[in-house]
Amino acid sequence: MFVLAVVAISLFTSFGTPTKIANLKNPAIDESSGLAASRTNANIYWTHNDSGDEPLVYAFDATGESRGVIRVAGAKARDWEDMAIGPGPNAGQSYLYLGDIGDNDKAREEIVVYRVVEPKLTDEDRISTQKKPRLSGPSEAIRLRYPDGKFDAETLLVHPNSGNLYIITKVALRNATVYEAVAPLVPGKVITMTRIGEIKIPSLLGGALTGGSISPDGRRIALCDYLQGYEVVLPAASKDFNDIWKQTVAPFSLGQREQGESITYRADGKAVLATSEGKLPPLIQVELRRDKSQ
Repeated sequence: MFVLAVVAISLFTSFGTPTKIANLKNPAIDESSGLAASRTNANIYWTHNDSGDEPLVYAFDATGESRGVIRVAGAKARDWEDMAIGPGPNAGQSYLYLGDIGDNDKAREEIVVYRVVEPKLTDEDRISTQKKPRLSGPSEAIRLRYPDGKFDAETLLVHPNSGNLYIITKVALRNATVYEAVAPLVPGKVITMTRIGEIKIPSLLGGALTGGSISPDGRRIALCDYLQGYEVVLPAASKDFNDIWKQTVAPFSLGQREQGESITYRADGKAVLATSEGKLPPLIQVELRRDKSQ
């Protein structure tokens, strides 16, 4: 196993100033805990609430306007903590992954990630609400188990090319741990994940990570905790994505958030966006300027 190294500044990325570009206007979004940039609907983002809501995903645009509320058919919402977007069983189709992975009491024998074809939004979806949502297509329950215990987690990653799934534990004052489930992810059976290694985060909170995302090109990871964001980049020469866990972590500011639990790359990979818990939460954007050698 390895421990991810840390640097104070990025060797690969220049981070812009965090800018609030909108507030989410749907009052039903009060604990935004996951975030993903749509691949099916241009300039659309998805979020979901933390525990206490129904199995709903909320669509909005970059101005914060609601673009639809979708109930995920066949899913349950015990403690949804993060979401991702990536490939699935049908080639060329985009899927949402909803991580029912929270376990504050460390009591769950299994965690669940729901996979559903990403909905294609219509103009009529603008009038859907938390109480009157549109129903998605059927979801699949991917049942997961840790190989070495029970853990709380709030970070779900899905690689955009391989479809491999990663869970990163939330551990205050200690290193977080990375677990992998290799695609194809078959529903209907329990998948025992593989422990990949640990991440040392340059924060007073240690490994208390609250969200994450893999870039559209599959070569970068953005993470966040309550204080700030972090990025790690795969070297240009590397062909194995899991080499990314051996690289250095670069912290960057996500601005003012009441309780930040979500982060995603923009669909073009040139910025990251983040939200916060609370009513009418801010949508924060940080532009990324890449070293052309990477």
